[in-house]
Amino acid sequence: MFLHNLKYELLAALRVKAFIFWLLIFPMALGLFFKTAFIGIYEKNDMFSTVPCAVVLAEDNEALRTVVKSIESDEKPLFKASFVTDEEAKELLRKEEIEGIIYSEGGRLKLTVAGEGMNETLLKAFCDQYNANADVLTSTAVSDPAKLGEISEILMQEITTVKDNKLVNGNTDYYVEYFYNLIAMVALFGAQIGMTITINNQANLSALGARKNCSPTPKSVSVAASLVSRFAVQTLTMIVCVTFQHFVLGIDFGEHLLLVYLAAILAGILGVSLGFAVGSVGKGSRSTKEGITTAAIMFCCFLSGLMAANMKSILKEHVPFVNKINPAAVISDCFHCLNIYDNYDRFIEKLIVMAAMTFVFAFIGFILTRRRKYASL
Repeated sequence: MFLHNLKYELLAALRVKAFIFWLLIFPMALGLFFKTAFIGIYEKNDMFSTVPCAVVLAEDNEALRTVVKSIESDEKPLFKASFVTDEEAKELLRKEEIEGIIYSEGGRLKLTVAGEGMNETLLKAFCDQYNANADVLTSTAVSDPAKLGEISEILMQEITTVKDNKLVNGNTDYYVEYFYNLIAMVALFGAQIGMTITINNQANLSALGARKNCSPTPKSVSVAASLVSRFAVQTLTMIVCVTFQHFVLGIDFGEHLLLVYLAAILAGILGVSLGFAVGSVGKGSRSTKEGITTAAIMFCCFLSGLMAANMKSILKEHVPFVNKINPAAVISDCFHCLNIYDNYDRFIEKLIVMAAMTFVFAFIGFILTRRRKYASL
């Protein structure tokens, strides 16, 4: 009996209009919009890249040429210098083809820039270091010329005081948070198909519900088949969602893609359970419940950072408990923890929270649905 009901509940779930639009078409369209809007921003503004600059020599400076050549020979050089005239350098700076002009005069360097960003700061640091080394050599040549060769050799050596260690192995692009929240939105929109469980089992809301209440099939079997069918459909939806983002849009979810699928599937089940519980509460019409649920989901996604990436941080600073009870924030945090942290402690904690929410919502739905009785049909 259960399998017979499950078969037809699966077919019914696939015919829900909300399934086609809210769970497939809309998320794909929004994902494409995010990808178009955010593509290249992180690489351009936050990741280090070789700084283009110009060098203007008042007189020949072989030492500077040697230093520049040594820097440019690195795998990821600090800057790429062009030795040009003063007029050519100013024209390149005006066209924004370079970040600054380094002037060499009297063995010292001066810098001219048009902005105050990270690239300009790096060029200034280079000029300051070069001038400091030049002062050391000049002072040594006056006080103790015999040590000039030794000092020169020391200064020419590459001295590394900071060891380059990656803090995380995952994707450090903070724009990926929008895609985490997009997955959370798709998961919570599973509430739309979860709500059909109670609607299709309530005689006052649908003709199908009236027929089911007259059927000899136990309500517990009918509801369980409906719930399992929605879980299966939403699981398929979440797999499609993650697959589309990763393999079509090229979103980097880190090194644990299988765990991303696992978290997404559990999030989808949470969304269905949420709809199951909401649909069981009160005697409102189907359109009323759907409208309230959609508004609540979008509000949760807003608080989680779907519309403004820093919203979650603001809430964490002022009202931290909101992120702990907001299903959208819990879901997106699950992906964040999996990507950023080396251990799975926080990831497992978020999974447990999602599982607990799923159990509570499903329990509420079962209790309220089974207790609903009718004087006449």
